[in-house]
Amino acid sequence: MKTTVGVFFGGRSVEHEISVLTALQAMYAFDSNKYNIVPVYISKEGRWYSGEALMSVSNFRDMNALKAQCEEVYMNPEYGDYNLYRRKKKLFGNPIVATLDVVIPALHGTNGEDGVFQGLLETIGIPFAGCNTLSAAIGMDKIVMKMVLESCNIPIVDYVWFTDKQWFADRDRWADEVEQKIGYPVIVKPANLGSSVGISRADNRAEFMTKVDEASRYSTRLVVEDLVENLKEINCSVLGDCDDYMASVCEEPIKSGKILSYEDKYMGGSQGESGMQASEKRIPADLTPEQTARVQFLAGETFRVLSCHGVARVDVMIDDNTGDIYVNEINAIPGSLSFYLWEATKVPFDELMDRMVQLALKRKREAANKTVSYTQNIFALGGGGVKGAKGAKGAKLK
Repeated sequence: MKTTVGVFFGGRSVEHEISVLTALQAMYAFDSNKYNIVPVYISKEGRWYSGEALMSVSNFRDMNALKAQCEEVYMNPEYGDYNLYRRKKKLFGNPIVATLDVVIPALHGTNGEDGVFQGLLETIGIPFAGCNTLSAAIGMDKIVMKMVLESCNIPIVDYVWFTDKQWFADRDRWADEVEQKIGYPVIVKPANLGSSVGISRADNRAEFMTKVDEASRYSTRLVVEDLVENLKEINCSVLGDCDDYMASVCEEPIKSGKILSYEDKYMGGSQGESGMQASEKRIPADLTPEQTARVQFLAGETFRVLSCHGVARVDVMIDDNTGDIYVNEINAIPGSLSFYLWEATKVPFDELMDRMVQLALKRKREAANKTVSYTQNIFALGGGGVKGAKGAKGAKLK
């Protein structure tokens, strides 16, 4: 029998459109002889839809017409219920649209790549590909990620972080701290977005003030990093789980300005191309064998210490003046699932999706061997009270 795979995409995120492109690429990569694909589109308003019309990118030009061709659906947050249900139930007929075996999240950014959606899937207990709630949340938050990497001796650039409220309460204090600890130029980033959204460079105090104000539109937590002037940006994908993984060949994205922009990543390809594979890049990157090995090692170590799973992409920076290599960030659900890097590593796209499904099923099998609750009912043991119970000291229940 074929495996039924639900591919979830879209979402309440500024990276919504990129998610659509990633999902369409992934859905068409699956071997139709082995898999039934069920597309589940999450609108910008947070409503779920399913239907064959979601399989064509041209249909997304008219969202009202697209939704009219689809069915609104939902899943119960009930453990073991893998069904996708119709929102509008028919008087007669099956309320179930599909029963899923595995979920592939193709969601980017907030409310999808940050652990929020993964938490729902873990509540249901359905096998899913990619990072779990914890690793997705850590990988998405640039501040917490830096703290973990730093504690594990993985090299990162100097940084300062603060909240939007701290910033607006005392701009000068934070500008002073950045100047004292880092000095200009700096990179200003929202802490929990990808795809270069809200990221900008500041070369002096006036620019810094403006750029932080702009970044605060996207996130309540902000991070400021030392800018490596003579920079070479390198990306490397990792596939597997934190105990058994492999690194891809490296790529060097080609930027049009001083930093790699959203347009560089997603709008720089030849006509007809979409997603991360459309951006201009050099594969393999122009590195020495020693540099390649170091980048792949750091990518793997980042994947390991963050307990990642499935496929991820680690972005590093090489200082061409000193030769130092720093980890910049990890993308728990990379654009286009980094399939172009795996094809260059002799792993075809259909095989990549195969491996992701198998990794999801393997994790589910391993989780089934762990104890998550006790069968014994402590309330049936007697005692007649709740002395010592959290929040109920001195209480008497009837």
